[in-house]
Amino acid sequence: MTLKFIHYPRCTTCKKAQKWLDEHGIQYEAINIVEQTPTKEELRSYWEKSGVPLKKFFNTSGQKYRSLGLKDKLNEMSEEEQLDLLASDGMLIKRPIVTDGEKVTLGFKEEEFEKNWK
Repeated sequence: MTLKFIHYPRCTTCKKAQKWLDEHGIQYEAINIVEQTPTKEELRSYWEKSGVPLKKFFNTSGQKYRSLGLKDKLNEMSEEEQLDLLASDGMLIKRPIVTDGEKVTLGFKEEEFEKNWK
Protein backbone atom coordinates (compact mmCIF):
# COMPACT_ATOMS: atom_id res chain seq x y z
CA MET A 1 0.00 0.00 0.00
CA THR A 2 1.12 3.51 -0.77
CA LEU A 3 1.58 5.70 2.29
CA LYS A 4 -0.57 8.76 2.86
CA PHE A 5 1.67 11.75 3.52
CA ILE A 6 -0.54 14.48 4.96
CA HIS A 7 1.44 17.70 4.99
CA TYR A 8 1.57 21.44 4.54
CA PRO A 9 3.86 22.24 1.57
CA ARG A 10 5.51 25.27 3.21
CA CYS A 11 6.25 23.45 6.49
CA THR A 12 9.99 22.82 6.95
CA THR A 13 9.39 19.70 9.06
CA CYS A 14 7.18 18.31 6.28
CA LYS A 15 9.88 19.07 3.71
CA LYS A 16 12.45 17.13 5.79
CA ALA A 17 10.06 14.18 6.09
CA GLN A 18 9.28 14.25 2.37
CA LYS A 19 13.00 14.36 1.54
CA TRP A 20 13.56 11.32 3.79
CA LEU A 21 10.76 9.36 2.06
CA ASP A 22 12.12 10.34 -1.38
CA GLU A 23 15.69 9.38 -0.47
CA HIS A 24 14.49 5.96 0.69
CA GLY A 25 12.42 5.38 -2.46
CA ILE A 26 9.18 5.13 -0.51
CA GLN A 27 5.98 5.64 -2.50
CA TYR A 28 3.43 8.01 -0.99
CA GLU A 29 0.37 10.05 -1.84
CA ALA A 30 0.94 13.68 -0.84
CA ILE A 31 -2.15 15.32 0.64
CA ASN A 32 -2.21 19.05 1.41
CA ILE A 33 -3.58 19.31 4.96
CA VAL A 34 -5.16 22.72 4.28
CA GLU A 35 -6.83 21.83 0.97
CA GLN A 36 -7.95 18.38 2.20
CA THR A 37 -8.20 18.67 5.97
CA PRO A 38 -8.73 15.22 7.53
CA THR A 39 -12.27 14.60 8.71
CA LYS A 40 -13.12 14.08 12.36
CA GLU A 41 -13.39 10.32 11.76
CA GLU A 42 -10.06 10.18 9.93
CA LEU A 43 -8.44 12.11 12.78
CA ARG A 44 -10.01 9.76 15.34
CA SER A 45 -8.58 6.79 13.44
CA TYR A 46 -5.10 8.37 13.17
CA TRP A 47 -5.16 9.23 16.88
CA GLU A 48 -6.22 5.71 17.93
CA LYS A 49 -3.59 4.07 15.71
CA SER A 50 -0.80 6.47 16.69
CA GLY A 51 -0.82 5.64 20.38
CA VAL A 52 -0.12 9.27 21.31
CA PRO A 53 -2.34 11.58 23.38
CA LEU A 54 -4.84 13.60 21.34
CA LYS A 55 -3.21 16.86 22.50
CA LYS A 56 -0.10 15.87 20.53
CA PHE A 57 -2.15 16.28 17.32
CA PHE A 58 -2.28 20.05 17.86
CA ASN A 59 0.30 22.21 16.09
CA THR A 60 1.32 24.08 19.24
CA SER A 61 3.81 26.27 17.39
CA GLY A 62 1.23 27.50 14.90
CA GLN A 63 -0.24 30.99 14.81
CA LYS A 64 -3.79 29.66 14.81
CA TYR A 65 -3.18 27.63 17.99
CA ARG A 66 -1.78 30.70 19.75
CA SER A 67 -4.42 33.12 18.48
CA LEU A 68 -7.20 30.85 19.76
CA GLY A 69 -5.49 30.57 23.16
CA LEU A 70 -5.70 26.78 23.00
CA LYS A 71 -2.87 26.21 25.48
CA ASP A 72 -5.28 27.09 28.28
CA LYS A 73 -8.48 25.76 26.71
CA LEU A 74 -7.50 22.20 25.66
CA ASN A 75 -7.60 20.80 29.20
CA GLU A 76 -11.24 21.86 29.54
CA MET A 77 -12.31 20.45 26.16
CA SER A 78 -13.65 16.94 25.66
CA GLU A 79 -11.99 14.63 23.13
CA GLU A 80 -14.99 15.13 20.83
CA GLU A 81 -14.58 18.91 20.99
CA GLN A 82 -10.86 18.60 20.31
CA LEU A 83 -11.49 16.36 17.29
CA ASP A 84 -14.13 18.80 15.99
CA LEU A 85 -11.66 21.66 16.35
CA LEU A 86 -8.83 19.78 14.61
CA ALA A 87 -11.13 18.82 11.73
CA SER A 88 -12.21 22.45 11.32
CA ASP A 89 -8.77 23.77 10.29
CA GLY A 90 -5.76 21.91 8.89
CA MET A 91 -3.42 24.57 10.27
CA LEU A 92 -4.25 23.39 13.81
CA ILE A 93 -2.95 19.88 13.10
CA LYS A 94 0.63 18.82 13.79
CA ARG A 95 2.23 17.59 10.61
CA PRO A 96 3.13 15.62 8.74
CA ILE A 97 0.84 12.70 9.45
CA VAL A 98 2.06 9.55 7.70
CA THR A 99 -0.01 6.39 7.61
CA ASP A 100 -0.23 3.07 5.82
CA GLY A 101 -3.73 2.45 7.18
CA GLU A 102 -2.40 0.49 10.17
CA LYS A 103 0.42 2.58 11.62
CA VAL A 104 0.53 6.35 12.03
CA THR A 105 3.42 8.70 12.71
CA LEU A 106 3.00 12.31 13.67
CA GLY A 107 5.67 14.93 12.95
CA PHE A 108 9.11 13.90 11.75
CA LYS A 109 11.64 12.00 13.79
CA GLU A 110 14.11 10.13 11.63
CA GLU A 111 14.31 7.14 14.00
CA GLU A 112 10.51 6.76 13.93
CA PHE A 113 10.52 6.88 10.14
CA GLU A 114 13.32 4.28 10.05
CA LYS A 115 11.34 1.97 12.32
CA ASN A 116 7.94 2.42 10.68
CA TRP A 117 8.43 3.25 7.00
CA LYS A 118 11.70 1.73 5.81
